[in-house]
This record gives sequence, C-alpha cells and structure tokens, in this order.
Amino acid sequence: MRMPRRSARHILDDSYALAYPALRSAVEEFPEAIQHPVGVHFGWWDRAGNALRSNPGKSLRSALVILSCQALGGSIRQALPAALAVEMVHNASLLHDDIIDNDRLRRGRASLWSAMGVPAAILAGDALFFGSLHALTGAPHADRTVPVFLAAVQNLIEGEYVDTLMEKDTTATLDDALDMIAGKTAELLSCACTLGAILSGAEDERVQHLSRFGLLLGVAFQCTDDVLGIWGDPEATGKPARSDLRSRKLSVPIALALNENGPPAERLRALYRREAPPTEAESRVIADELERHGVRGAVVDLARENAGEALAALHSCDPDPVTSEELAELTKMILQRSS
Repeated sequence: MRMPRRSARHILDDSYALAYPALRSAVEEFPEAIQHPVGVHFGWWDRAGNALRSNPGKSLRSALVILSCQALGGSIRQALPAALAVEMVHNASLLHDDIIDNDRLRRGRASLWSAMGVPAAILAGDALFFGSLHALTGAPHADRTVPVFLAAVQNLIEGEYVDTLMEKDTTATLDDALDMIAGKTAELLSCACTLGAILSGAEDERVQHLSRFGLLLGVAFQCTDDVLGIWGDPEATGKPARSDLRSRKLSVPIALALNENGPPAERLRALYRREAPPTEAESRVIADELERHGVRGAVVDLARENAGEALAALHSCDPDPVTSEELAELTKMILQRSS
C-alpha cells in the first residue's frame, strides 16, 4: 500500500527522533568532561547541568541520508550510522565556525564559545569530528563510506578556510563565491545523499545522480542562507540582523553586488575595504539599497535555479516515488525557509 507523503516539518521531526537516541549514546561515550560542553551546544542542558528543551537544529543532513537510502530501496536501519555521522560533523563545523565568525548566538541561544569559552568549543568540535568518523568505521560498508566521508570533510574544511580568506575581498566574482559555498555547505549535503545511496546497495550511476542532487541542493540552501544573513528576521534566524554585512562576509549577494558598476557598488566596496566594520545604520542602508537594485531577487532566482537542477538529478536516479516526493518537499522547504 502506498504510504502518504509527509510534510517537510514531519520529515525533519521524524529524522531527529530517529537520530537523537544514537546521538545521545555516541556523546555518552565521550570522556565525561567533554560530554558537558557538547550537551550545552545541543541544548540538552545549561552550563549548570539543568535539563533544557531547546531548539535541536533542523536535522536536514540526517534526513537526507535516510531518504536517499530509502529512495534507492534501502532501509532506515541501514542509513542510521551515516545519519549520525553527518549530524555530528555538521555540528562540529558549527562550533568551530562560530569561533571563526565571532558569532555569539546559535539557534537562538548563546553559542558554545561565548557561553563556555573558546577552548571548550574547539575541543567539543574536535570530539564530534572524531565521533562522526567512529560512527562510520564501526558500520557496514565502511570501505566505501569512510573514504567518501573523509573527502567531504576535507572539502568542508577547505571551504571554510577559503571563506575566511575571501572576507573583505572586493575583487572576488560570483563564481568564486559559488565555488566557496560548494565546499563550505554543498559538499556535506552531497555527502549525506551519497552515503545514503551507497548504504542502499544501489549501483554507482544511481549513487552519482543522488550525489549531484545533494550538491545542487546545497548551493540552493546556501543561497537562501545568504539572503537570510542580510534580510532575515533575527527572531526566526536566531542571529543578529544583517549579521553577514556587519562581519563583511563575501556571501553570494555581496559577490553579485560588488561586481556591478555604479554608485551602490562603489559604496559597498568602500565599506568592505575600510578598517572599521559597517555600523548598524550603515548595514541597514546597504541592505535596503541592495534590495532596491534587485540583488535579493537575483539570489532567490539563483537558489530556485539550482533547486530545479537538483530535482532533475533526483528524478534521473529512478527513485521510489513517495520518497522522491518527500525529497522534493525538503527542497521546497529550503527555498521557502525563514531560519
């Protein structure tokens, strides 16, 4: 009997419910002292050890592993080790990224480094990186999944570093920005889909189609994220308004704007080149000016274009129809999200 298609929110909630017990068990295997900051990051408890009910994050990457496995005939049980691995490595990267970007908020609460210090956040991230690898090495098909996973993590690290090198770079092109986000964001979404497909036992050609689906979906995700980084509602994003502008990130909207001619681009270049970061008032003016000149709409269109290509790649792998519809629901959610 054909099962009904779930909504995107239902899919993510189910994925979190599936991955959560494995995540808690994995963290409980960490040395006792490091368990505490990791739990603070996940919002399981506060600094004093009091239990919390906090926003756990989207669980998007674990959902992609599970659905990719099911799309090609695999099971949830087969997918769970990889779902755990990608969720852990994603959170490890967030811990380190918050330090690099000096972000004091994460998921609407204090980021770990701002709550417990930089050493706690670095070491909690390290523990999650190594824990993610342990999750795969002890599972079936490690000979295929571990090399894919390690390559993706190396590309993620490179993408994060290139992101720091491109800050305040007023000469970077849109292609430079897209290459950077392919490593920084899209690589891990592609890895999630690839691991799920491998664990289903599908042939290589179908695995490659799902890998491409994840990569293009990741570009669409980051384009949407970059829009939220300038025009998002802080109540929804959990981050300060116009945070990407204040930190002078070379996001996709900024790369588009910097490569235009005219007074708006010149003013933006001048603000990015100067020693002091833009003030709150200046950031608001920049955001409004970019929107008036169509930059926001152009990045939204770019996200939609990549999402459309992603769905074409998904259909090429001849997926299970219901699971394909659910992956399309996640794609739609990525384009429409506000946080």
